Amino acid sequence: MRAVGGWWRRKSTPAKFETYIRWSFHSLAVVEVLLVGPSVAAAIGFEPGGWVFLTVCVHAALCCLAVSRTLDWVRGRRAQPVGLLWTLGAVTAAIGCAALAVSEYGPDREDVSSAAGGVFGVVVIYGTGILVLGVRSRRRVCATVGGFAAGSALVALALGAPALVALFGALAVLFGGAFIAASSVFSVWLVNAVYELDEARETRARLAVAEERLRFGRDMHDVMGRNLAVIALKSELAVQLARRGRSEAVEQMIEVQRIAQESQREVRDVVRGYREADLEVELAGAQGVLTAAGIECEVTGEAAGLPVEVQSALAWVVREATTNVLRHGDAERCAVGVRVSEGRVVLTVENDGAAGASDGGGGSGLAGLRERLAAVDGTLDAGRVGDGAYRLVAKVPLAEAEAEAEAGAGVREVVV
Repeated sequence: MRAVGGWWRRKSTPAKFETYIRWSFHSLAVVEVLLVGPSVAAAIGFEPGGWVFLTVCVHAALCCLAVSRTLDWVRGRRAQPVGLLWTLGAVTAAIGCAALAVSEYGPDREDVSSAAGGVFGVVVIYGTGILVLGVRSRRRVCATVGGFAAGSALVALALGAPALVALFGALAVLFGGAFIAASSVFSVWLVNAVYELDEARETRARLAVAEERLRFGRDMHDVMGRNLAVIALKSELAVQLARRGRSEAVEQMIEVQRIAQESQREVRDVVRGYREADLEVELAGAQGVLTAAGIECEVTGEAAGLPVEVQSALAWVVREATTNVLRHGDAERCAVGVRVSEGRVVLTVENDGAAGASDGGGGSGLAGLRERLAAVDGTLDAGRVGDGAYRLVAKVPLAEAEAEAEAGAGVREVVV
């Protein structure tokens, strides 16, 4: 059972939904067999009923195979199984005709006629509904259902059945087949919609990363573009003055040096502003993003009063953990907590989507977080806990961080 649970948890949400749809249709095949087998055996005896039961089992197996192949075709994993669909249609029609023939020309017993009618209804209705999985056009879906309904009426009339009986059988196939066919079409639409929503969520995450890169690129361009242009012009002027033996060349190079140092300072400010993040803002943002994605998120604790360096490091942990939950996990609930315990700030992010929830400690994401936390003497632990949960715990010593902050403030006062 643990292996089965692990196999299920490793699947993404769209894959889980697709598996659910597959086995829903496969369960209909089981129902087909169970409906036909006992009734036929009780009506016509064990030996002839066994052959009929075997025939229905073959039809059910063909339906299961058609479901698997057509859903793979719907998702673009294989070519349309045209030959299999034609085979299923022919077998369905043959079993339906044989059942009608037994009903009309078989033993003159009510239980035999009733069993044959049951075989006809179950096989034709289920087979019709499965066939429409392999077509995309609404006209073809209607033509398939209507064709089997009209064909059943014509065959029944040709075999000498009363018109009312033929009409009743045709209506049963029409409405029953239409119901299964509508379920099939709707199931295909749902599978595609779930996959498209998942792709849209991944696209949104990639766009957010791309937007942040563009913002950083714009900031760097604004800072460096003008200064580099001035450096280039002043360097060219200094070269020309030096060639002429003018002393002003030294002044121009001093100015170039000053601009270069100013550019370095501005670049550091931009990078510092990019790397420093506010923990309270990240906690609120994580709750909003996860809730919008349909994940129940609970945030506990406060970040007020923590040193800036600690907030910045833990804010990046929250940002990376939120991204992992959105992109790689299959979570329904996520809990984020911040607390101060025994002189340490402890940040915990736990979700119930353990399958692929993170890079397992060996990827660049967690490695980058460990580097950021190491700058404030912090540690990071991540891994699966309990049954299907994933927990990420970041710990930062508070006393060392406050001492470093005070030391930094003292250095700035001396410099000033």
